[in-house]
Amino acid sequence: MGAEKKVWEDMEGALAAAERGCGGDGALAIPTSLISIDISLPLPQMKLPVIDLCRDLFKKWSSLNDSHSQWTRFLGESPISKRVPFASAVLKVTVKEDEKDTLLTAIGYLSAAGFGAKLLGVFGNGIVQSFIDARTLSPSDMSKPKLATKIARQLHKFHEVDVPGSREPQLWSDMFKFLERASRLQFDDSEKQAKYETISFKEIHGTITELKDLTDLLNAPVVFAHNDLLSGNLMLNEYEDKLYFIDFEYGSYSYRGYDIANHFNEYAGFECDYSLYPDKGAQYHFFRNYLSDDPEEVPDNDLEALYVETNTFMLASHLYWALWALIQAKVSPIDFDYLEYFFLRYNEYKKRKDWCFSLARTHISGSTTG
Repeated sequence: MGAEKKVWEDMEGALAAAERGCGGDGALAIPTSLISIDISLPLPQMKLPVIDLCRDLFKKWSSLNDSHSQWTRFLGESPISKRVPFASAVLKVTVKEDEKDTLLTAIGYLSAAGFGAKLLGVFGNGIVQSFIDARTLSPSDMSKPKLATKIARQLHKFHEVDVPGSREPQLWSDMFKFLERASRLQFDDSEKQAKYETISFKEIHGTITELKDLTDLLNAPVVFAHNDLLSGNLMLNEYEDKLYFIDFEYGSYSYRGYDIANHFNEYAGFECDYSLYPDKGAQYHFFRNYLSDDPEEVPDNDLEALYVETNTFMLASHLYWALWALIQAKVSPIDFDYLEYFFLRYNEYKKRKDWCFSLARTHISGSTTG
């Protein structure tokens, strides 16, 4: 799917939700423009096209020019912290004081539900959003009990958002699509090709099928999931003590336990130190705050069920990003060893598999006999 097509499909849902939020009459319709921006341009050359875009989108910005604005360009962090090839860019445009009240606020479904920046407009190959004045969390921040509490409660609210569209979980279909594509790669680099050819895709197919069959027995709730809740997608305004989720490009309906497990895997940080995966006590702290506003009243059975669900789907997270990395090894322009990252995540799956499968099977057996 092309990037432009994906942007418009994403925005269709946002527009529908915005209309639903204002009574369905479309009064808060989001401004759109056919203009596209070449993000490969250096900032000085990008200014005039962006100014034209702002003029086209927002009538009250019709007199905007370079002398009335300030500019900052943000690129992604490390390829693992953001996991998105630099085919995207974030550009902050600040209108100076005498123009600050000219911003138009048109709300998409996520911003209407209180998540992320407000959606202000849609153009040919991107979106315009309000700027979030907050710092990005570090991996070590996420395990701090106070912040873990905030993340858990925010994630529960996120999972309650009713996003229009099919409720069918995308996890397994996406993974099999990744597998099919990953199994047909050819590398120009002979060393990479030799390493690639050591991978058994028949084994991986069986691995995915086996894990899917096991997780199906858990009857995990299906929610609209963020699916990429790493530290780089969490922002904190410390003055207001407000936490933000950002970057919803991987968002889809998926399993509750997968979204939580994927977040826990990100405790490993940029160094991929999976010994930092939270222990049972830290997970229970998160679960109590996820499941209830009164954490001490959560039944033990509910905690145990979510513990099993999350730690079984933890394996799925490793498989998903392992296969994703294989594809990136071929297509990404970033100077990063994605092929090695595949082996890191796949080997972590193998390391954790026996314990996770035993945990799940014991729980399922107990639930059946009980």
